[in-house]
Amino acid sequence: MPGEIPSRAPAAAFTVRYTTFNGSASGRIIKKTAEKVVKPTDVVVRITHSGLCGTDVHQRKNDICLGHEGVGVIEAVGYAVTAVKVGDRVGIPVVRATCGKCEACLVGEDAYCPDMDAYSREGATPDLGILASHAVLNETFVIPIPEGLDNRDAGPLFCAGATVFEVLYRYGVRAGDRVGVVGVGGLGHFAIQYARKMGCEVIAFSGTEAKKKETKQLGAHEFYMTKGVEKFGNIKPIDHLLVTASPSLDWDLYFPIMAMQSTIYPLAVAVGARMDIDLLTLVAKGMRVQGSCVAPRSVYHKVISFSAAQGIKPMVEEFPMTEEGIEAAFDALNKGILRYRAVLVAQ
Repeated sequence: MPGEIPSRAPAAAFTVRYTTFNGSASGRIIKKTAEKVVKPTDVVVRITHSGLCGTDVHQRKNDICLGHEGVGVIEAVGYAVTAVKVGDRVGIPVVRATCGKCEACLVGEDAYCPDMDAYSREGATPDLGILASHAVLNETFVIPIPEGLDNRDAGPLFCAGATVFEVLYRYGVRAGDRVGVVGVGGLGHFAIQYARKMGCEVIAFSGTEAKKKETKQLGAHEFYMTKGVEKFGNIKPIDHLLVTASPSLDWDLYFPIMAMQSTIYPLAVAVGARMDIDLLTLVAKGMRVQGSCVAPRSVYHKVISFSAAQGIKPMVEEFPMTEEGIEAAFDALNKGILRYRAVLVAQ
């Protein structure tokens, strides 16, 4: 980072300059310098690792700092910071700031704040990304990383892990329930692990047989290939279906295997995504389609503690956090050859 950074600000605020890796109209990754005022309750986090996500693909052609699965070490704090200290390892949630006064914020649902500042949200601050040397944010928006969970493995928990954990934690999923996971990728390989550790029967669906062995190693009880399949055989009905692939599925393939009063969770969505579903079957079975945002801060703490306690980790491929390294990680993600998350490592 250019310039000296005091570990604790002697005055009301100070300014830091740091490196960011931005998208561009051509899709090339551009190294830039950002400048930010550190307020009394802000912390400066030196980023060590950041996961790469499908959301980053959607943002690649925008001139913003990319990345949103970051972890690092607190390098400096504002004079009024009390929750954390210099040297603490922390992760950074997708939501970086909220209004603190709307109904969502007042009941602890900050992920639904209409005025939140969050990566990829329209109108968001352009330097919110984590593919950078440092990040500056309020002390209440960092999540401590416990011993037993290293920074490389913690990064992908802050989007992919939190997204699927939120569904399993919040929406009545119980031990013994049959949980289906469509798509064995960045989100899906976490969903399999969490559901298994929560005592569920886990059923994985993937386009090809290529991931069958790894899927079973992750904890799936059953595996079904979907490519070219017009009708599944005798599958015991599924109570919860986490769709971590595109929601533009052949829903006529899945509806017959859904249990009465079961729930579908479309998790990998983009702007303009639509679901073409049979409403009559939805009504006849009493099924639900449940939307779910990433996770409020209170649940992030549970994601991290549960993952550390249960030994849940992502399968990752490392790339250097450089212009060339980030572009190589994007290429691997776009080609679908990652197993199962790219993690950028600070150089």
